[in-house]
Amino acid sequence: DAGYGIDVRLGIQIRKSRDLVDWNFVGWVFNKLPPKGAEYITQSGGTPFNSLWAPYVMKVGDEFRLYYSLSSPTPRLSVIGLATASSPEGPWTERDVVVRSSADNTVHTNAIDPSVIVDHEGRHWMYYGSAWDGIYVLELDPSTGLAKTPLARGKRVAQRGFTSGTPNGNIEAAEIIYHLEQDKYFLFISYDWLQTKYNVRVGRSDSPEGPFYDFNGVDLNAGHDMIPMILAPYRFVDHGGWQGTGHCAVFEDDGQYYMAHQGRPGVDSHYMVLHVRRMFWMDSGWPVVSPERYAAVEQSPVSEEELVGAWERIVFGYQVVPGYANEQVSPNFQFAVPMTLDEGGTIDAKSDQHWRYDAPVLTLEIGDAAYTAIVERGRDWENKTECILFTGLNQEGVAIWGKKQN
Repeated sequence: DAGYGIDVRLGIQIRKSRDLVDWNFVGWVFNKLPPKGAEYITQSGGTPFNSLWAPYVMKVGDEFRLYYSLSSPTPRLSVIGLATASSPEGPWTERDVVVRSSADNTVHTNAIDPSVIVDHEGRHWMYYGSAWDGIYVLELDPSTGLAKTPLARGKRVAQRGFTSGTPNGNIEAAEIIYHLEQDKYFLFISYDWLQTKYNVRVGRSDSPEGPFYDFNGVDLNAGHDMIPMILAPYRFVDHGGWQGTGHCAVFEDDGQYYMAHQGRPGVDSHYMVLHVRRMFWMDSGWPVVSPERYAAVEQSPVSEEELVGAWERIVFGYQVVPGYANEQVSPNFQFAVPMTLDEGGTIDAKSDQHWRYDAPVLTLEIGDAAYTAIVERGRDWENKTECILFTGLNQEGVAIWGKKQN
């Protein structure tokens, strides 16, 4: 069912977990390519890939709906299709194609990577797209889960910036959620090549149709690269690190938000592993994610005294490398550097750098930057022990991570 450098069976794996740590294999969605999705590609002169990806599952009434992506070697010849079941474990039956993209000269995006939300009025919205013309939103028929208007593709809500006419990288893997307390829709998007520089950005809107705005209040549709970047390839000390950290799913369980995404070892980008992280909301209303994968570590208050000592710190930066796979061969790692929180409230014994703590909020003043972070207990996966972590943003939307050394 899995392999390296060999052909493996097609389908979408079904796994389940009670704790988000241990996952049990249940079975497969499909034992062959969905006929209607494959038929569109073949009738358009292409050959579908022998694989499916980027599923999105939701429950509508008593029906489970699974949206899948099927593409081909022909650029932009792709479909998003819908399968249904009475149980998340299946069996799944293909209903129809939801949206198509074609290999022609018209302006539209690639029909892969779906995410769906239901708004206050009961209207269903699908967000999808990769490269070409960015991220689109398409209204669905709530009764069928298919496009409300047959053959419609929707409208664009986000695109990348450009350098000398070349896109700054890929844009894909939209994920949409609604935050009740803020009454806002949050659109998470992955930038750059999925094996290397893959990173997650986020914007927000008052409406599911947009416009969505970034940390600086700039429209995601304005042709610029948005911030904040809240997840990116990273390396803590004495570890190979993780690249390809993108294509996220965001969900909430009993008041705690989580982000799940792919991660690829820094030493070999051909392997792919599921990462799950806790997600937190800053007072500014923006989300941040834990520096480490979730491990069900028991949470108890962290005292100020526990914060004093040696840390590893990552301040997110970003290097624009226009293009795609051939150009973005480097993961652009975010590297950890040493940091000491001194007992007297200074950082690294420097009189112009300070920290203070009002549990669970840690404030760090480093040069002209003032970071606000959330402190938690977690697992130091690199050293296989429990530790203290923090994650936050500064006044310009730059993310910071910290891991206490034991």
